[in-house]
Amino acid sequence: MIRRSLYAGTWTVAVGALLAAPVLAQQGATDGQWRAFAGDPGATKYSSLGQITKDNVADLTVVWRRPTVDTSILQHVPEAGERSLIGTPLMVDGVLYSPNGVGLVEAFDPGTGRTLWVQEPVVEGPDGDLLDAYLTGASTRGVAHWSDGTDSRILVQRGEYLYVLDARTGQPIAEFGTDGRIDLTAGLQEGARYRWPGAPTVVGNVVVLGNAMRDVFRSKEFVRGDVQAFDVRTGELRWMFHTVPQDGELGIDTWENDSWRYSGHAPVWSLFSADPELGLVYMPVSSSTNDMYGGHRLGDNLFSQSLVCVDAETGERVWHYQFVHHGLWDYDTPAAPILMDLVVDGRPVSAVAQITKQAFVYVFDRVTGEPVWPIEERPVPRSQTPGERTSPTQPFPTKPPPFDRQGSTEDNLIDFTPELRAEALDIVSRYTTGPLFTPPSIRVEEPDGNLGTIQLPGSQGGADVQGAAFDPETNTLYVPSITSPFVADIVPGDPDGDLNYVLGGRQWIAGPRGLPLFKPPYGRITALDMNAGEILWQVPNGHGPRDHPAIRHLGLDRLGSPGRPSPLATGTLLFIGEGSDLVGGPRVPEGMPLEISTNYGEPWFRAYDKETGDVVWEMELPAGTTGAPMTYMHEGRQYIVVAVNGRDVPAQFLAFSLPQR
Repeated sequence: MIRRSLYAGTWTVAVGALLAAPVLAQQGATDGQWRAFAGDPGATKYSSLGQITKDNVADLTVVWRRPTVDTSILQHVPEAGERSLIGTPLMVDGVLYSPNGVGLVEAFDPGTGRTLWVQEPVVEGPDGDLLDAYLTGASTRGVAHWSDGTDSRILVQRGEYLYVLDARTGQPIAEFGTDGRIDLTAGLQEGARYRWPGAPTVVGNVVVLGNAMRDVFRSKEFVRGDVQAFDVRTGELRWMFHTVPQDGELGIDTWENDSWRYSGHAPVWSLFSADPELGLVYMPVSSSTNDMYGGHRLGDNLFSQSLVCVDAETGERVWHYQFVHHGLWDYDTPAAPILMDLVVDGRPVSAVAQITKQAFVYVFDRVTGEPVWPIEERPVPRSQTPGERTSPTQPFPTKPPPFDRQGSTEDNLIDFTPELRAEALDIVSRYTTGPLFTPPSIRVEEPDGNLGTIQLPGSQGGADVQGAAFDPETNTLYVPSITSPFVADIVPGDPDGDLNYVLGGRQWIAGPRGLPLFKPPYGRITALDMNAGEILWQVPNGHGPRDHPAIRHLGLDRLGSPGRPSPLATGTLLFIGEGSDLVGGPRVPEGMPLEISTNYGEPWFRAYDKETGDVVWEMELPAGTTGAPMTYMHEGRQYIVVAVNGRDVPAQFLAFSLPQR
């Protein structure tokens, strides 16, 4: 079985030549701009800007705001204003660019938020309705920018199409594809649909896109989530990477009984990172069909739940590492890998780090794929489901330590009072519990029957798509995460189908009296020294349920909220919200308080001291954060922009800055 393998050939010689060039992909946003979704191609979410400091951050105010769609759209399509907003703007050459609530690009002034142009929707056919065309897309996380010094382009994926626009006017680039767009389903398997809430990644003259596919499976047969790359100038397909290997490709021996022929899914539904100087793209691949039962796909199942490094020009695999063998836990690789230049034991290392739902950080040499610190294959519990065969081991990094709680064990249960502890023990008595990688179990609908496996971290982490922020000046990684359990239960499949088992209720689970089931913090931030692979500090993010009647008398400090906010590191501070009160993910059982459900956050936006984790500023916003914050400099003034949205609050961008002097 292939656990990890490296590409051999002329690559070493090519890398030797490239290393002579300056490596900037992991140095954060530069020149007061924000040219990529996460600040730079290396996904650091960092800017060295430091006009806003812990001494003056209390003076921050909201200086402009912008609705989820421009008012020119609202005049014709008022219902568009009800759309959510998850985007993060780019700041390029004095203009902000972002997808709006219906997936169209809007360009606006960085000092005022005033509209400069709005992308016009494409109307299909002679009888097409322009108003309907406005509503055929959804908010995505971001756009990409490309320039050769004279030509400046904005790339955006909307629905099943990739569009390329003139950055100055918003008009389509006619020579790209057909009238400025290409059909993203054209090269996929027959019957494949396309949707993706991510952000395109540009490397040289190539743009790379993932896919987001439904993950409720009723059959073992499913289309693949292949990665596609296109020429930025022409729209020509440059390459396609099969996330489930096909005939003659590396990895088919990890799919027993030729199960690679019909298995699918395994998309990159989150975000990519890249090293333009090395010409490499890093792809976090997610789970394959079916994500909680794999009796029909025995084996390790490459390249599911792996980090895959490919050549940006050709799509050829350079190296890969699989984080979950024969995945059953929905432990997708959920966020963009982060590039970082480290000094480990006195030795410089060009590294790439992947945070995971399991609450691990895996760190590799980004050129060779060799682990920076040893990763051990350790024994894990085996499945008791008929026909299933779990991997006897899973990979555990020896450094850094886990950044969140792992395992639905008795030691991890809530223990604020002896009474609450006893109630927690009673709740879990009907479930399968155990350490990390305890497999899903069959739900038995009868008195005293097993109700499934309590999984911790749950299927949304640990860490998730919110990612992390990396400070390249101090080599510190800041990881937001949640402690939120999930019931991994499976039930018999359709008698007329070809899956023996499918996912069951897929619920979050509450603890005693509506409190969380496990110990806090329920939302936390962990600062990691990436040179040493050690935790510097760990603090709760949010107040959490400390005012609950059962524990109010204990006078507890912050317990953390289980939202999924993205961080922003600057030269002086760490900014982060709590996420929104728009609860998503697996079903919330009736009567379970939303406040302990994953994705739930209160409308606070904070600045933390990067050295200590102390809160130095916080502001209550109209709603919780739904997009990743970014920062830029405009006319001598530093701004911070973030998207917010709530159940009762329309989505909007908020821009913060200090008072003008």
